[in-house]
Amino acid sequence: MRAKRRARDEWIHWARKKPTQALTSLVGLFLIVYLLLPVWHWAVTDANFLGSDRSACVGGGACWVFVRERFHQFLFGFYPADAYWRPLLTVAIGALSIGLLFVSRLGVLRLLIFVALPFIAWLILEGSLLGLPPVATDQWGGLLLTLIISVTGIAVSLPLGIFLALGRRSRLPLIRWLSVAFIELWRGVPLITVLFMASVMLPFFMPLGVEVDKLLRVLIGVTLFTSAYMAEVVRGGLQSIAKGQYEAAAALNLTSFQTMRLVILPQALRKVIPGIVNTFIGLFKDTSLVLIVGMFDLLGMVQTASTDPEWLGYSLEGYIFAGAMFWIFCFAMSRYSLRLERQLAYSSVERKQLT
Repeated sequence: MRAKRRARDEWIHWARKKPTQALTSLVGLFLIVYLLLPVWHWAVTDANFLGSDRSACVGGGACWVFVRERFHQFLFGFYPADAYWRPLLTVAIGALSIGLLFVSRLGVLRLLIFVALPFIAWLILEGSLLGLPPVATDQWGGLLLTLIISVTGIAVSLPLGIFLALGRRSRLPLIRWLSVAFIELWRGVPLITVLFMASVMLPFFMPLGVEVDKLLRVLIGVTLFTSAYMAEVVRGGLQSIAKGQYEAAAALNLTSFQTMRLVILPQALRKVIPGIVNTFIGLFKDTSLVLIVGMFDLLGMVQTASTDPEWLGYSLEGYIFAGAMFWIFCFAMSRYSLRLERQLAYSSVERKQLT
């Protein structure tokens, strides 16, 4: 009771001291409640959750029956139902690999495990090399495809971007020119053009009889595109390192490779963690562009399901579900970024600022 009275007195004191801010807060709170109340009624109070077809959707509320009935397609696309254990196993291995990133005692090994994750996922999902019934990549879709493209791009583009950033700062003209040409070429074209070229135009330049899987072409295009942006993020971190760090490393008689690996890169990457994660979040959301080349990620599966005559008029619920899934994964990456920044912060003041 005393705590409630104290909180009330503090609020009254603050409102008297800063009446403009108090009035603005009250007006903002009123608008939030006024706008969110109808949304709450539509999404929860008047919504339909149970049923198996369109007839279960009555009233003016949301029809979450549509999402429930197509939930397996939103997650796995056209993957065979009797083999759902394979994507589930892949997701479990991926979650374990991501969890190992928090175990600092593993050092570089945790990064190697994460980089190997796309290859492990490919072996399990495709299946033929493990003696399992093969599943063609054109049957992969939904959230599964979104995760495959984004995780592969994240795992490969970061080390490739680091090498490109180092190459752009190299003293060897040939390496520097090649790195600059690569970065500027891929940064100068939109991702939608890269996907179109990889999916439609590239087969025309392949030797007769040689075919490359469409998903593999998309993965290569997305990875190269993202690595060019990653290179510029890392280069910004390298340029922020003071000259004294190089001089201190030289005083310790470290080689150029040791200086970069032990002194410069750890500090540079620490400074650009927000930029790196921001690039990853952009990549995760850009996976929806694969729809233009005939691949159905999460958003593509929602759009396809909403064209079913059985569920015409209920696409909004599907898009809300897709948006919620994208937000959850992007928010998780953002929180991991903050945790990593706090973990690598040099002082307690920096940790407090990141709270």
